[in-house]
Amino acid sequence: MKFALCNEMYKDWSLENQFDAFAAWGYDGAELAPFSLDPDFISGASETTSLARITESLRRRVISCVRNSGVQVSGLHWILAHTSGFHITTGDADTRARTARRLSELAYLCAELGGSYMVLGSPAQRNVAAGQTKREASDNARDTISQVLPTLEKTGVVLALEALAPTETNFWVNADEVLDFIRSLGSPASLSLHLDCKAMDGGEYQSIPDTIKYYAPQKKLLTFHANDPNLQGPGFGRLNFVWIMEALKGINFDGWIGIEPFDYSPGVVELGRESIRYLKKCLQSDNMD
Repeated sequence: MKFALCNEMYKDWSLENQFDAFAAWGYDGAELAPFSLDPDFISGASETTSLARITESLRRRVISCVRNSGVQVSGLHWILAHTSGFHITTGDADTRARTARRLSELAYLCAELGGSYMVLGSPAQRNVAAGQTKREASDNARDTISQVLPTLEKTGVVLALEALAPTETNFWVNADEVLDFIRSLGSPASLSLHLDCKAMDGGEYQSIPDTIKYYAPQKKLLTFHANDPNLQGPGFGRLNFVWIMEALKGINFDGWIGIEPFDYSPGVVELGRESIRYLKKCLQSDNMD
């Protein structure tokens, strides 16, 4: 398995400093949020992200950072965050088409930077609207995602659909819903299930290790987010990651583990450095208590 650090905590740092720090802390990859690459968003000049502002020169800088640091771009996440006018389940066909084009553009960006996946969380852009049935929302989501599939196949990028807890969204609220959706599209290789520790703690029927073991045979997990329900990094809260890492080893997980805190109060250096140190210690632990 490979470890990536989600970079939005460091959006105020230069790209070079981000990649150099990730390398020094022992990460294999950087999982990039598109808004963290938009200079106008970072400076506060714009409240929304524009892919047009992620210019060719910026993309070359990222590729140069990869080459110089040895840290790969693992993939993209927060892919519809800090945007407007996009929605997956909406009844408006024009919005769905616009959203599909955005996801396709992101797939090309991901592939250009060397990434292999995009995590689709974005609860605000998938929530079922008032007065809309769950079946209507699912039909609309199938229309949106089916428009993206040709680009995913062309680029080789996997769209990892993230199961989020009912406290965060009312659509794809557990792994069962995500897998049912993927099967409804014929289980294409370019779609996968994405699991997140914070979300599993609040949304799944089983413990996190049991959830990992149960769903792995149904759809190979390519991506995984490690965090704590307190919104900080692994090792900063109550979750015992010895059991979680043991479950991942037990299914021969060889994909990316992205460390994704939301509460940065311990400090972004401390979170980045200590989270991977803790997870690697858990991997080596024989203590299952």
